[in-house]
Amino acid sequence: MLGIKLDKVQLDMFNAYLSELKRWNKRFNLTAITDDREIVIKHFLDSISILSKFEIHKECSTVDVGSGAGLPGIPLKIVRQDIEITLLESSLKKAEFLKHVVSLLGFTKTSVAAERAEDFGRKEENRERFCLAVSRAVADLAVLVEYALPLVRIGGHLISYKSKEAHKEVARSRNAINLLGGSIEEVTQVVVPFLNAERYLISVLKVSHSPQVYPRRAGIPAKRPLL
Repeated sequence: MLGIKLDKVQLDMFNAYLSELKRWNKRFNLTAITDDREIVIKHFLDSISILSKFEIHKECSTVDVGSGAGLPGIPLKIVRQDIEITLLESSLKKAEFLKHVVSLLGFTKTSVAAERAEDFGRKEENRERFCLAVSRAVADLAVLVEYALPLVRIGGHLISYKSKEAHKEVARSRNAINLLGGSIEEVTQVVVPFLNAERYLISVLKVSHSPQVYPRRAGIPAKRPLL
């Protein structure tokens, strides 16, 4: 239904990821969704739905901002093993899980950064390094763009997974997006198979350099969004 074909190796990877997600969830709070079918629909299909709407260039350097349990980054990597991906997650327990899954699935060109997005983005080697930033269920768009746009190179994109409030978030984040060197490219509705909920993908194009003062120090973007 999404136009995505998976081979046996990829299906085995998804099954292994599902198994480990449930196993580790008994110790760590990785997801509130525990039913197999619901995990497949609400996490895996939702994560890879981006591939039905946007072309991700071969070997694109990608950062998953606030990866959590590896969503959307790990499902994207299973489907597109050519991309280089950094899973950015501040929780040390979740980062430990991500490193375990990366090793278990034998991923190459994959790294886990156990840091806050603000600290990661203030390091010179990470600024405007990635051609794509993705993020799912992390923060309001006005906050997210301060985490993510400084990481994206000019001509690259931030794509944020959002629910039915997507257009409202876009409206209140325009000033922040402009300030950080971005421009709203499109807001695309995506139909996730078997999911009875509205889902949107917000694409922000990086058009100019992000000022060096952003992101502000840890905690400030969430407390004082650039509205």
